[in-house]
Amino acid sequence: MLILSNIRTSKNTLLRAVPATCILLAVSSLTFSQNKDSADHFLQKGLQEKQNGRRMESLKQFEKALKFDTTNQALFTELASAYMDLRKYYQARETYKKLEQLGDQSSTNYKHLLTLSYNLKQQDDVLLYADKLKKADPAEKVNFYIGKVHYDRENYGEAIKTLNEAVKEDPANAEAPYMIARSYADMLNYKQSIPYFQKAIALDSTKPYWIYEMALIYYGMNDSKNTLKYMLEAGNKGLTKGNDYLENLGIAYLDVGDLENGIKIMSEILKRKPSDINILNMVAEAYYYKGKYNDAIDYWDRILEYDKQSASALYMIGMSYQKKGDKEKGQLLCDKAIEMDPSLANLKQKKQMPGL
Repeated sequence: MLILSNIRTSKNTLLRAVPATCILLAVSSLTFSQNKDSADHFLQKGLQEKQNGRRMESLKQFEKALKFDTTNQALFTELASAYMDLRKYYQARETYKKLEQLGDQSSTNYKHLLTLSYNLKQQDDVLLYADKLKKADPAEKVNFYIGKVHYDRENYGEAIKTLNEAVKEDPANAEAPYMIARSYADMLNYKQSIPYFQKAIALDSTKPYWIYEMALIYYGMNDSKNTLKYMLEAGNKGLTKGNDYLENLGIAYLDVGDLENGIKIMSEILKRKPSDINILNMVAEAYYYKGKYNDAIDYWDRILEYDKQSASALYMIGMSYQKKGDKEKGQLLCDKAIEMDPSLANLKQKKQMPGL
């Protein structure tokens, strides 16, 4: 009897529990339905605000909808688009990643993830999403992004290889040959870099800094004529003419033997940087090698005003006096300079050798 009583009790308990479970399921279903309705309500409000051109307000509505539904692909798509339009790129990237988790493995979604990862300098993700995008759509052009990552990592061999593929993918992309040029230049292979600089500039002539970089490459190759040519072209096409540019342009003029223009530019720089020892010395040397010894002495004297212990300036003043014909005075100054810096004796011996 006791056993039967327990069984009856268990059955009664079970029978009483069933209605409670049904109630919980009903409540859960009702809550889900209410949440979905709320999410749809805010989603529609967001779409209306978007249509009216109120992007910030539309974003607020989408974010409200997200509180009620975190599985709606359409909602996340609109949310990501709003973040992009408002330049909230980090949030946009995270939203597109969520879309992938929800099953959106389309080429469009992967393209967004690739470009955002590239712009946000997430190099590992660039390689990851480039691979996924290529698998989603083999026609997509991804090699430029991959090549740029290899360049940034100083893996120049892979950068050149991949960027050459990028040139085949998109012959109009001037950035690809430019990055190849930079890769060769960074390896000090200047001669190999020039054709790629020229190709990049031919494709996009709106970037004067590329022309300036090529001028510096020619300078590294001791090609004074082309250095000056492209320095001037870069300046004419809008390159900012700061001190570095003017100094290099002045050197380029001096290297081709144009003392007048070289000195003119260097004098302009000295107005901005009157105690720049390097510029003063370059001007002095330019005058010296053009046989204008008095002018050379004036500039080396200016160096001594700033640095009375400059043995090299004193030595060259002595050499200038000797070139002028005042050998005794010149020799005394040179000897004094050698006392200050005995290493200058080697320079003296070199200048006294036949043919030097």
